[in-house]
Parts: sequence; structure tokens; C-alpha cells
Amino acid sequence: MKRSNGIFRRWPEGFRLGRAGMFATVVGACFALMFGVRSHVAAEEKSSPQVTEVVELKLDGEVEPILATYMEEGLTSAAQRHAALVLITMDTPGGLSDSMKNIIQHILASPVPVAVYVAPTGARGASAGFYILLSADIAAMAPGTHAGAASPVIMIGGFAQQIDEVFRKKINNDAMAFLRSFTERRGRNPALAETAITEAKAFTEKEALDNKMIDLVASSREDLLRQLDGRTITRFDGSKVTLALPHPTFVPFELSARQKFLARIVEPDAFFILLLIGVLGLYTEFTHPGVVAPGVFGGICAVLALYAMHLLPVNYAGLFLILLAVGFFILEAKFTSHGVLALGGIISMLLGAMFLVRSPLTNGGVSLGIALAATLPFAVLTVFLMRLVLRSRKWKAATGMEELIGEQGIAVSALRAGVEGMIRIHGELWGAVSSQEAPEGAPVRVLRIEGLRLYVEPAQSPAASHS
Repeated sequence: MKRSNGIFRRWPEGFRLGRAGMFATVVGACFALMFGVRSHVAAEEKSSPQVTEVVELKLDGEVEPILATYMEEGLTSAAQRHAALVLITMDTPGGLSDSMKNIIQHILASPVPVAVYVAPTGARGASAGFYILLSADIAAMAPGTHAGAASPVIMIGGFAQQIDEVFRKKINNDAMAFLRSFTERRGRNPALAETAITEAKAFTEKEALDNKMIDLVASSREDLLRQLDGRTITRFDGSKVTLALPHPTFVPFELSARQKFLARIVEPDAFFILLLIGVLGLYTEFTHPGVVAPGVFGGICAVLALYAMHLLPVNYAGLFLILLAVGFFILEAKFTSHGVLALGGIISMLLGAMFLVRSPLTNGGVSLGIALAATLPFAVLTVFLMRLVLRSRKWKAATGMEELIGEQGIAVSALRAGVEGMIRIHGELWGAVSSQEAPEGAPVRVLRIEGLRLYVEPAQSPAASHS
């Protein structure tokens, strides 16, 4: 009811609101406000640009096992993030064939499209990098770059070796079949790509584009993504995907600190040096017990070398040649060979270093400079340490009872053969048994010690020796 001029009047029936009606009105207003805000946010989202993620990986330096692991983890991360594209920026001279194959297998199986981009200007995708470039969904190069020169080589000490023609054909045919297995399905030019193997040809970015070995030439990664936006590509399984990259966001995937450290260890040169330091340190500790430091550092280096050996394609013939060299150096210290054993050890270690890491499709191995720089000091130190050990065995004991051996004493009383008497030596009285009779005051020489008893023999006096 409403009061007006002192008179109470009733509201019309249509305007009567109970508590339930007021509650319903408030709830309705809240829902209306909520839906209004939500529609406003949706409108804002619709008007804002769509952001897509591009996971960026870097393939710099030689292709080796740790880099292959990094690529695998990066591709897995991109799949988990539902990224629109994986961009691999590449500048490599090549590397190990096993690692190259591992990277290619993960690129071909990646659920996220992969673009390999040879950049910046002056970069190259040589040898193993050429295979990786042609395996990608999108192959691109920056101006002033080149790719190719993918002939399989056998490298020893950084130098290509001449091999049997039949064996060369076998390696080339295997490499060409591997290259065709993905270039044909990528719609590229396998016939020309094979000349990078058979004739060691290399191609500029223009030559590669004109001959349909790559898809694009882009001056920068931003230019590359602009050209790829809206482009339809064919995946390795035959499915077609249209790339939507209107406003891409780059998500760098970096090598972890652990991977950076391990990447240095698995380099063939570093592996060879760690192996030598480990052998030398443990050898020093065994020949000079108690020095401690060489054993500690040698043990650490030996374990790191074993880790690298687990990842690298190690040729055990090379490893045995290095161990044989160590044996030659030890024998050189023991026997007079006029340097023949030392020379044999040096040659054996150099050959072992060259054969240590095998890589039939791409170059990779211990460089000749590192092999020489590490072998010669190793040989000198090994021979020197062994000679110290052998010389120390001839040294007379300087402390304890053993120092009395060879010393001269004076018979305190007459000594009869086989009967214990007394002698004075170093101002001390000792019980002694002489092998021959010796008069009182005669000099005697100590032969051996058993417990607290000395075994002696008469010592010839200087005067007697000159008579």
C-alpha cells in the first residue's frame, strides 16, 4: 500500500512484488550482466588478431648425437604446444651420418609442419645438412647461401681417403636411395639432388629454387613466414595442410646447459683428448700411488670418454691401436730398443686416433692436428713416468731397518760361522750371525735382516783390497 495525503491506497495488482519476485528480478539482472560481459569479451577476442606459435630451433655447427637429441626434444615440445610450425635455422658443414638419420626420421614423423631455413647470409647446408634440408615440409634458403656437396667420404685425420671403387659405389647407392626415399614424396627434384652425391655438386639458393629442390628464398625469418601464410603444403603422409601464420609468435627452443656441455664432450677431438687424459691420469696413479690428483682427474675424464663412446660411432680397431700404443710406450721405458718401440707407439696412436670415430656417409673424426698435438706429449710423459718407476726400484731404502742392508759394522767379539754374536752398527748393538769367522774388531757387512737378527759376512778392509 502507498500513503498519499494521509490516505492509504492499494497498488494495482500488476505492480505488486513479493519477495520471490524481487529475488527473480535480481537474478535475472545478474545473468543479463554476465552474458553482456561475456559477449563483449567474445567480440573483443574476435576483433583481436589471431596469435600462432612458431617453435624455433637452431642447427649450428656439426651434426652430432647431442644436437640430434636437441632436435628430437624441440619437435616433441612443438607437438605438445600445438604449434603452427617448427622453424629450423641451419648453418652446418655436415656431421655424423647416424645423427643425421635420427634428425630426418623425427622431421618426417613430426605432427607439426617443419620448415628448414638455411640462414643467415653466408650460411651453408652442406653434406648432412643437405639431406636434412630436403627432408623438411618447407625447404628455404636466404640470399647468399648454398647447399649440397653431399658425397659420402671416408675421413681419416680430416683428410678424404681413396677407397675401392666397388665399395664407393655401394656407399653412393645407399646414400642416393636414402635421399630419394623422401625427396620424391616431398615433390622435389631427386635426379638433380643425387648429383650432390655422385658429383659433389653444391647449389646457390637461386639454383636450388630454379631446379625445384627448395620451395622458397626468403631474406629473413619474418619474410619466410609472410610467404608461408595461407600456403597449402603436402605432408609426408600425403595429407594437405594450409598454414595460418597471420601474426606468428616465435618461441625459441634453446640447448640446455647440460646439452651444451655434452655437445663439447661428444666432439671427436674432445673425446680423443679425454680418453688420453683418462688413461694417463690412471696410469700415473697406479705407478705412483698416493699422488691422488692424477687419479681423480683421470677417473673423471675416463668416465666422460666412456659416455662419449656410448654416443659416438666408435671404431674398436682405433681404440685397440691406442691401447697398443700405451703398451709400446711402457716397453720402451723397460727395454733398450733405440726408439723403435716409441716410434711404433706414436704411429699406432696416430692411426688409432684417425680410425677412432667412423662415419661412412659424412665427414667426421679426430683431426690430424689434434692427434699429433696430443700423441707426442702423451708418449714423452708415459715413457718418463715408467722410467721413474723402474729407477725407484733400484733405490736403497732410506728409513727403517732396511737401510742397514749393505752397511758395515764392527764385530764386538769374535764371530764364529753360524753362531750368533754381537756387532756394533750406527752406534747400536745388534745380534748377528756371520757366514764366516770374523775376529773381534773386524768389519762386517750386513747381507739381510730377519726380525731383530742381522746376517753378515766379513767385509774386506780397504787396505786388504789394495794389497
